Amino acid sequence: MPFTLVAFHAHPDDEALLTAGTLARAAAEGHRVVLVVATAGEAGLVRGGRTGPALATRRRAELEASARALGCARVEVLGYADSGMHGEAGGDAAFARADVDEAAGRLAQLLAEEKADVLLTYDPAGGYGHPDHVQVHRVGLRAAELAGTPSVLEATVDRSALQRVLRLVHRLPGIPADFAPSRFDRAYTDRRDLTHAVDVRRFAAAKRASMAAHVSQAGADEGTRTLAVLLKLPLPVFRFVLGREWYVERGRRPGPLLDDVFAGVRT
Repeated sequence: MPFTLVAFHAHPDDEALLTAGTLARAAAEGHRVVLVVATAGEAGLVRGGRTGPALATRRRAELEASARALGCARVEVLGYADSGMHGEAGGDAAFARADVDEAAGRLAQLLAEEKADVLLTYDPAGGYGHPDHVQVHRVGLRAAELAGTPSVLEATVDRSALQRVLRLVHRLPGIPADFAPSRFDRAYTDRRDLTHAVDVRRFAAAKRASMAAHVSQAGADEGTRTLAVLLKLPLPVFRFVLGREWYVERGRRPGPLLDDVFAGVRT
């Protein structure tokens, strides 16, 4: 039986990093996949610091390309302003400062229109604390409540698995020092709290294509972008490092990790 999966993200490229394999797998298995982002990412870091409307237009196009690589049936941008890494951008229109009920109402309308079975959002910490990511968690939960969406899964990362991978990757030539495992001591989710570990190894090429679509986010004047590092990995290493995607399903007690994001609606 086909289901409808809606993935809610903060900015273009977030879908590539956290849920791309899940989206590609769901689409390949015959389910309807809808990708929604809150902002166009106009405050994203790029070379030359060229932020603003031109970057928003570019990132929307990159989002569409990523969605095609993953097999998404529909892409929507809610139209809020990108709040920036530290919440300093976007003014009164910034997503991080939006009224939760108002923003949730917009998303709930889409969920109801699509008759969504599953909504993907973020964990309470927004992964690593980006204010727009934290707001995705708040807005996503409220929207699912308003729309009566049966299953909500919070996209996250197994913290211990991430740190094991970083201990391996950190030794590779060209990997920057700020990818040290200790950087993520408080990020994402403890393994004991996870409910899903979705096997997406067969969709590594689609996930890589999704990442590669976000060309504007592969470089910046300062620091090293995560996308740039991951795209340098040989495909076998990429598949090993990114072959699982992790979730916490709201209302499900942790136990044996599930491999099916639709488990909650199949029963």
